[in-house]
Amino acid sequence: MNQESVTNSNHSDRVSEALAVTLRGCEELIPQAEWLKKLVRSEASGQPLRIKLGLDPTAPDIHVGHTVVLNKMRQLQDLGHNVIFLIGDFTSLIGDPSGRNTTRPPLTPEQIKVNAETYYKQASLVLDPAKTEIRYNSEWSDPLGARGMIQLASRYTVARMMERNDFHDRFKAGTPISVHEFLYPLMQGYDSVALKSDLELGGTDQKFNLLMGRHLQAEYGQEPQCILTMPLLEGLDGVEKMSKSKNNYIGISEDANTMFAKVLSISDVLMWKWYTLLSFRSEADIAALKKEVEGGRNPKDAKVALAREITARFHSAAAADSAEQDFINRSKGGVPDQIPEVTLSGAPLGVAALLKMAGLAASTGEGNRLIDGGGVRIDSSVVSDKALKLGAGIYVVQVGKRKFAKVVLT
Repeated sequence: MNQESVTNSNHSDRVSEALAVTLRGCEELIPQAEWLKKLVRSEASGQPLRIKLGLDPTAPDIHVGHTVVLNKMRQLQDLGHNVIFLIGDFTSLIGDPSGRNTTRPPLTPEQIKVNAETYYKQASLVLDPAKTEIRYNSEWSDPLGARGMIQLASRYTVARMMERNDFHDRFKAGTPISVHEFLYPLMQGYDSVALKSDLELGGTDQKFNLLMGRHLQAEYGQEPQCILTMPLLEGLDGVEKMSKSKNNYIGISEDANTMFAKVLSISDVLMWKWYTLLSFRSEADIAALKKEVEGGRNPKDAKVALAREITARFHSAAAADSAEQDFINRSKGGVPDQIPEVTLSGAPLGVAALLKMAGLAASTGEGNRLIDGGGVRIDSSVVSDKALKLGAGIYVVQVGKRKFAKVVLT
C-alpha cells in the first residue's frame, strides 16, 4: 500500500494519520495491510496497541543513531499507543550475531548490569517516561529453563536458520558458528510472545530477528506482530553507519557545545535524511524548509535549526542557545566563555608533552602530528615549532576547532 492509498482508503483521518506517522522514514513495514487492520481495530475498540523495542545493553551509552527507532516509538506513543522499552539483559548473555562475520563475545552479567543502568535513563530523553513500560527479558527467559528452551528450539528448523545472511556467509566461508548463536533469534522472538506485541521496531539489520517474533507468535497461537524496520543512520562522515568504533557518532550524553558543533559538521545532503529520522518537525515543515534552501536560502540556516532541536532535546533550550553562541565565537576565532582549566608542573615543557598531559592529545606523537598540521594554537597564535618549550605561566591552548584548555604551567 503506497502513501496515496493511505489517504484514499476507507478509514478515518486518525487512522490515516497513524499510518502516515508509522511510515515516515521507515525502510519496511511488514505486512502493511495487517498493521492498518490493527490501527482500525484499535480505534474502534479504544484499546491501544502494544509496540515493542528491544535493545541489548552492549555499551554504556546511546548515540543519536540509536534514537532513530526511539523517535519512532515516541511518535507512536504520542498517538496514544503503549510502548514497551525492553532491555535485553538475558539476550546480551548470548550475544547478537546480526551482521557479524565472527562470533560475538557475550557480555558478563556485571557488564550488562552496569550498561543497563544508563540505558533507560538515556532513552527517557526521547520517550515519555510516564507512558513507557520498562521490561527486562530475563523476567521470562530465566524461568524458561532447559526444558522450555528445548521446546522453544523445536519450533524452528536449522534450514530456516541457515537462510540468515550472516550464518549462511559464515558457513560457506568455513567460519565457526557456535550453537548458542542460534538461540539469540529464538529468544528475541520469544520476547514478542511473552509481551504479546502488536508491532516490533528495529534497524534493518534486525529483520531476521523481528520476523522470528512473528513466526513464534503464530506457533504459540497469538496474532503475529507486524514489524517496522528503520534505516541505519549514517554518521558524521556521511558514509559509514554511526558507530563509536568508527568515531563518527554523537553521544546523547555529550556536552551541548560538542553536540551542536558535531551536527553542524554534517554535509548539506545528509542533513535532510537526519531531519527525516531525527527531527520531530512535521514532514510538511521539513519540505517547506527544503524548498526554501533550494530557492536560495543558506543551507546553514536549516542545519543550525536541526542542531538547536537535537541539542535542546538532550539538554535544554537554554543550552542550545549557549551552544550556538559558542559555535559563533569559535567560528570567528574566539575562545569559548567556559573552557576547562588544567594545572601542570614541569616547566619548561614541550608543546607536544603539554598537549598529552592536558588531555588534548592521546600521545606526544599525536601532539607533534597536530603541530605539523597547523592545528595547535597557544594564545591564538599557531604553533609551528615542535621544539618550542613553554615556561611557567598561564596559556589558552586550542587544538583544532573544538578543543580548548586553560593551562596553568608551573
